[in-house]
Amino acid sequence: MGKASKKKHRNKTLERISQWLVYAFFRCIEGTLWLMPLELVWYVGRVVGTIGFYVAGKYRRLAKHNLRIAFGRERDEHWIHHTAKKHFQSLFSNVLCGFRLPMMTQAQVEARVKVEGMEHTRKAMAEKKPILYLVCHLSCWEILTQVPTLFVFDRKPATVYQPLRNPFLNDLLIRRRRKLGYTLFNRQDGFTGAMKHMKEGGCLGVLVDQHAGDQGLWAPFFDRLASTTPIAAMMAQRSHGVLMPMAIYDDGPGRWRMVCSAPVDTHEVKQTVDGLTVWMNRSVEQMVRRQPENWFWVHNRWKLPKPRFLLHDYKRGIAFPADYDKSKLQPFELLVRSPNWLGDACMAFPAVRAMKAGRPDCKLTVFGPEKLRELWESQPEVDRYIGKENKEGLFSVARRIKATGIRFDAAILLTNSTRSTLEFWLAGIPRLVGFKGSLRSRFLTQIIKEPKKAPGPPMHHALRYLHIAKSCGANVEPELAKLESREPQAARPVAGPGLKIGICAGAEYGQAKRWPMDRFAAVMQQVSSLHADAAWTFYGAPGEAKMGEELSLLVGGSVPHTNLVGKTKLSELIQELRSCHLLVTNDTGTMHLAAALGVPTVSIFGSTEPVLTGPLGSQHIVIRHHVPCSPCFKRECPLGHYECMTKVTPEQVAEAVEKQLAVVG
Repeated sequence: MGKASKKKHRNKTLERISQWLVYAFFRCIEGTLWLMPLELVWYVGRVVGTIGFYVAGKYRRLAKHNLRIAFGRERDEHWIHHTAKKHFQSLFSNVLCGFRLPMMTQAQVEARVKVEGMEHTRKAMAEKKPILYLVCHLSCWEILTQVPTLFVFDRKPATVYQPLRNPFLNDLLIRRRRKLGYTLFNRQDGFTGAMKHMKEGGCLGVLVDQHAGDQGLWAPFFDRLASTTPIAAMMAQRSHGVLMPMAIYDDGPGRWRMVCSAPVDTHEVKQTVDGLTVWMNRSVEQMVRRQPENWFWVHNRWKLPKPRFLLHDYKRGIAFPADYDKSKLQPFELLVRSPNWLGDACMAFPAVRAMKAGRPDCKLTVFGPEKLRELWESQPEVDRYIGKENKEGLFSVARRIKATGIRFDAAILLTNSTRSTLEFWLAGIPRLVGFKGSLRSRFLTQIIKEPKKAPGPPMHHALRYLHIAKSCGANVEPELAKLESREPQAARPVAGPGLKIGICAGAEYGQAKRWPMDRFAAVMQQVSSLHADAAWTFYGAPGEAKMGEELSLLVGGSVPHTNLVGKTKLSELIQELRSCHLLVTNDTGTMHLAAALGVPTVSIFGSTEPVLTGPLGSQHIVIRHHVPCSPCFKRECPLGHYECMTKVTPEQVAEAVEKQLAVVG
């Protein structure tokens, strides 16, 4: 036997020994509880539960978080805190009682259980319908395994179970269930046996209140989308059976009440799996509302999927009851970190649209520089904007986010900096998503893999942002189709009378992205000589005001023009661009804004790469003069000649403008 085989055998032996020791410890606990009256066990459990509430901080916070989801719109924090504490007390007392019950006779257990609503069961049995009991983690749900005669009557009980990892405990459980007459179906073996049992008129119990993961149907539960198992609905539909809610509630120390409710009725002409599942959730909610402290609040029922929390790719999708008022749906709060530059932010529009469409409950907040507020607030997909002041500190930003009072479920970072990640991390957002970066991977809870490098040119920034959205589960195909078709990204605005052409001759990035002013003036003069009705308007940032004045002096009074450089707010710039027939521009944020608004452009590129950041769509013309050192992505030319810009002639640009004007009419 090789060393690897020996080590494997030794590890397996140690694992079996540890499993047996756990089993032995469990039996010792059972033996201790057997010596105690059931009422005393119940009180001991309440004491342990009280201690657990204060000691188990993680689970206390989870319980209170879940209670806020379910009752936050109805109850105050005092009630939530008090109910969470009562839950811990109920949970521990019922768990300990559950250990004690198998050591009692069936008659002794039945004497401690009151029964309510069994007329629903008797009616279904009289109609010879298979019954599938919807079981929840309420109170001491172990009761249902101990007293089958109280609710199955003359039928044979069965249950679907998930095997325990400890084989000794699993064998003990199976022996006890079979002793009480149960037929057991291992979930790992599929549902063929359980379906046959149902079709033969049997009774079957299935737990239906747990998070169902990727295989679930997303449906409202307490008005928040939750992944819900469709197994019970599928089995009931195929066997023509009924879904019968069955609950256990506390009814005093060591005493319980078993409540059977009316069968699930979807009011559909032909019942569907989706319809049964969403109405099943309604029934479970009603059961929980009767005694909230009895439900299993320390289970993450509304667990956020990873990585596809935007839900589009899930096989079973999302379903609502036919009469459901979607305005009641609790929002999924998503925070998106905007890029800092205007152009990059405009290139993120398609990704943000895809994120917003990712789930019907999405409420999307964008965080970014205060200077971009008007840009993002103009987007219909954005519900809120949180602005960051220039040079604002990390802790100040975190406090600003917390001060909104919004409990964000996730945040997607379209920036690559560690600083922006730290800001969100300090704000306590539980899911932080973004590309790996350098140091920031330590703070991200979901890292987006870099797109696979494909043959040909590098990926455009807009496509990189869409890759992030897709990795989170959004459907990006509609946005990709727009980009790949090269069609305008927005409806082309209706410009006013006459011919209005915009000029953006600046570039905040640096001199390497600025075509010389005299060249812009020459283009304006050439075009105006052919179009007497052409009126020109200059746009730019406040720091470029002098350039606007310089260009105005260069063209003089011979060319009709308006200088608005540094004189418009972002919202005013948007309205101005909407009225333009064409924009002649350097590689600037204004160029991307015009493209996003559907305004045709003639764009001059120098040190940057249009394949990465050029305007997308057939209505744009990019002009560049390629030199061996371009693109260098520098703010200033390291060689001092700026030939990538100076070699672009006014005649080339004027020709492109004429071509565009022929199209726009």
